[in-house]
Amino acid sequence: MATTSTTAPGTAAADIYASLARAAEKKDATATDEAQTNFLTLLTTQLKNQDPLNPLDNAQVTSQLAQISTVDGIERLNQTLATMMDGMLGSETMQAAALVGRSVLVPGQHLTLGEGGALGGVTLDDAATDVTVSIMDATGREVAVINMGALEAGTYAFRWDGTAIDGSAAAGGRYSVAVKALADGEKVTAQTLEQGTVTSITRGTAGVAAEVGSLGMFGMSEIRQIL
Repeated sequence: MATTSTTAPGTAAADIYASLARAAEKKDATATDEAQTNFLTLLTTQLKNQDPLNPLDNAQVTSQLAQISTVDGIERLNQTLATMMDGMLGSETMQAAALVGRSVLVPGQHLTLGEGGALGGVTLDDAATDVTVSIMDATGREVAVINMGALEAGTYAFRWDGTAIDGSAAAGGRYSVAVKALADGEKVTAQTLEQGTVTSITRGTAGVAAEVGSLGMFGMSEIRQIL
């Protein structure tokens, strides 16, 4: 009696899944299509050479077809998403380019006093009934205090005209700032912001970032206010 050769469905599927995995790693659409063709060829061979007394389980064949279709669908979806993300990143880069040369507020703890005064900002996570900003010199001595009063949650800019606590004019230069925010005596989370000018826009693996002069690189979400 002639011997009928059979190929285990699981073995064939495993070979194809491995091929698809390699294709996905290489992001090679041709390799993916080739893996699908090989799968269908092997499946057809199995059906042709199956043992009449022990035929292939229809459920197994259907399951293999469904799995191979799922793997291919996921790969194509990933490619589509990658294309969409690349397009969105390109659009965000073009929009961000309009910020070059603009003055912005970003997280920072300093301000620079010039002839026109100094500009800074604060961000509040929640509403506060009393917000005060302390301005200190290089030695840590408090030079001025700005009372911003009650504020809702959000970002606010403030300007210091250079007048010190004793009424004298403070020397120009770089000062450090700290914010204290209270809501009926309870501390409210707040952050100080520093003014800078956007000098360039960079597109990297982490997304679009802006170089704000000597202050460094900041993500778009870190630019709290455009002045």
